[in-house]
Amino acid sequence: MELFTLPWWSALLAIILIDLVLAGDNAIVIALAARKLPPALQKKAIIWGTVGAIAVRSLMTFAVVWLLKIPGLMLVGGLGLLWIAFNLINSDSDEEHDDVSASTFWGAMKTIVVADALMGIDNVLGVAGAASGSFELVALGLMISIPIVMFGSQLVLKLVERWPVIIPLGGAVLAFTSAQMVLNESLFKDFFSSKLWYQEAVWWGVNVVFVASILGYSWLRNKRQQAQSTQQDLETV
Repeated sequence: MELFTLPWWSALLAIILIDLVLAGDNAIVIALAARKLPPALQKKAIIWGTVGAIAVRSLMTFAVVWLLKIPGLMLVGGLGLLWIAFNLINSDSDEEHDDVSASTFWGAMKTIVVADALMGIDNVLGVAGAASGSFELVALGLMISIPIVMFGSQLVLKLVERWPVIIPLGGAVLAFTSAQMVLNESLFKDFFSSKLWYQEAVWWGVNVVFVASILGYSWLRNKRQQAQSTQQDLETV
């Protein structure tokens, strides 16, 4: 992918949105992990915990970019990212972050690094998929994620609370990225090489189905939650 072209800027925008939606979860874990430490150690734990977490995520991301060049893994990675997008719509941060606090500096460090490594799989797949093999974009994505993870927990929470549409929008970006990963799978290269009308139809059809499935699922889930809330209000009257 050539630098500063329209596809490059589009991929960078997708990476920023993926970081904003997914890295906020990791920022919350870091804040919770350090909350029981003395004030003098909290900032130190957050800074060094983030450094360790970013180092682990960097190794994971560059490893995934390399692994996705193996035939078949783009397909698997794309479908895995679609599953992550559905989980994003279903996520409940309060339940996910229970009992993550630590009482010692090294305990907090361990919690932060391990939690980020486990939770960062979605971010790693998203950034690697959106970057389409561009190591420059991967490096930029990692650089962008650092301030989001280190300082962004409250910002992300406020943005999501004020504009809840960010979550399904982020899910749609992940779904589009997963579709691109599937369609760019080397096993399908010969099928899409000619760009005939039915090949174009399949290409656009996959993108539409992936994105529409996430947006449709999010809409149905919100409707179901509203109906349940209304029913509970009626029962309490």
